[in-house]
Amino acid sequence: MQVARYSRLFIPTLKDPPADATAVSHQLLVRGGFIRQLAAGSYSHLPLAKRTLTKIEAIVAEEMDAIGGQRFHLPALHPADLWKESGRWFDIGDEMFRLKDRRGSDHCLGMTHEEIFAAIARDELRTYRQLPQVWYQIQTKFRDEPRPKSGVLRTREFTMKDAYSFTVDQAGLDAAYEDQRGVYERIFTRCGLQFVMVQAHSGMMGGSGSAEFMVRTEAGEDLVAACPNRDYAANLETATSRIPEEPDEPPTSSSPEKFPTPGVVTIEALGRPPYSVAPRRQLKTLVYMVDDKPIVAVVRGDHSLNEAKLQTATAGVNIRPARSDEIVALMGAQAGSLGAVDFTGATVLVDRALERRANMVTGANEDGFHLRGVDVGRDLLARGATLADLRSVAAGEGCPRCDGTLDVFKALEVGHIFKLGTIYSTPLGATVLTAEGKEVPLVMGSYGIGMERIMAAAVELHHDEQGMIWPFSIAPFQATVLTLDKEPELARAAEEVVDQLARAGVEVLFDDRDERPGVKFKDADLVGIPLRIAVGQRGLAEGKVEWKLRRDQAVELIPLADVGSKAQALLRAELPDWAVAR
Repeated sequence: MQVARYSRLFIPTLKDPPADATAVSHQLLVRGGFIRQLAAGSYSHLPLAKRTLTKIEAIVAEEMDAIGGQRFHLPALHPADLWKESGRWFDIGDEMFRLKDRRGSDHCLGMTHEEIFAAIARDELRTYRQLPQVWYQIQTKFRDEPRPKSGVLRTREFTMKDAYSFTVDQAGLDAAYEDQRGVYERIFTRCGLQFVMVQAHSGMMGGSGSAEFMVRTEAGEDLVAACPNRDYAANLETATSRIPEEPDEPPTSSSPEKFPTPGVVTIEALGRPPYSVAPRRQLKTLVYMVDDKPIVAVVRGDHSLNEAKLQTATAGVNIRPARSDEIVALMGAQAGSLGAVDFTGATVLVDRALERRANMVTGANEDGFHLRGVDVGRDLLARGATLADLRSVAAGEGCPRCDGTLDVFKALEVGHIFKLGTIYSTPLGATVLTAEGKEVPLVMGSYGIGMERIMAAAVELHHDEQGMIWPFSIAPFQATVLTLDKEPELARAAEEVVDQLARAGVEVLFDDRDERPGVKFKDADLVGIPLRIAVGQRGLAEGKVEWKLRRDQAVELIPLADVGSKAQALLRAELPDWAVAR
């Protein structure tokens, strides 16, 4: 559709956003007539959104095809057997939609498709000569989010491009991973996003490493630690930093000393008189249940435990804070009086920042008492505790790669790439023969991009008080044409403008409604079409029309006869591939 008439389109704009909408993208996509909520975490894509999403999908597919990607379309309904073979049927909790068919067989709605693609590879790939393979699809995914929010940013049904590479060895995986990294950078750049690639936590996907592509926005649910020198960026789930060494005096005794602390159950309370123990001199002891087994984690009093890092350190899947009754049964005291000195009832992990600390204070595992003079090496590590990276990095700490200082900010994940290795191919028996005739498991990579997240991220980045400001590449239309009065000559001139634009290959939304100019201007700004051309009496008297870019304030009068050529030049500048496509 090169030209669309507003009067014939379904664009239900609203004056006010939904009462529960906090993210800018949620507010504007609803107000602009792009989406409507069906249920919690479930949204209908209206015609304007569908046009934008189709363009995003076309960019993704074009870039994937350019590196040899082959497009599939696999079922969203999966038999449980494959997920049981990989083990994830038992590892994944309530996030998975599970159901039974009329025969009583277990099924699930696909959260992702590692098992399904691996099964195809198992059945069809036999030898290294068939490798490498890069397979992908753009398919609906389902995840039973406990708290869907922020419009299409966190939903229970969403569209994802998921790609999978199959190689015979690690070197092949490394090469495929780099190909995907480059593709992702091109995709997000073409979609008008400013992004940063960060070291990431692999979560339920597993594997040897992963990276996220993040857009900085207050609507983001992740925290990123990044160095302004661009030497380092990581999700807070994996980020590390440099912190100053704490000067500790040598222990004054060969063992910790117990002392009474009635009613003291917080780090802050122990820091106040009469005890006055600074938080940086305290050991904070926390109990978690990891795959239903207790784990004791110890961090500095003024540091925060990062649950994703605890999950990594334990290789666990399901993780939660222990309940009060579980803590008392394990440790013999309530939270606030806990310590790991001489404790052998569960695995004890100690944050690396505490490795050389001495003269610390911790709970005595007896309500109303603490221990002082604790030497971490002597009293914890020498008695079975293990060092691990457990704490969350904080803004202002040193970059681990240079002398810079880390900034911590909210960010939205729009893409994630994983080096899976053989964690799926081995349990599913997906093997090939090497050149030497040896049977080896396929080495896999997995690469995901959220379609709706790209759309919403573009709105988060490109908007003002009046509405959205779409990048040309993914705008539902590239130009909108409207008249400033009802005179027949204005309508005829507008038709001429529309015809010029269409012949120039520009996608046009012609606002032919019988509405006041103010209404048309407001809707044009709200919907965010990148180029607006208005036809009015004053300009037409000189043979000119108003030319305005949505991202700019300036309005320019240009000859009516030049509209087509000027628009064509604009698109060549905005979309380098546009002219080639023509």
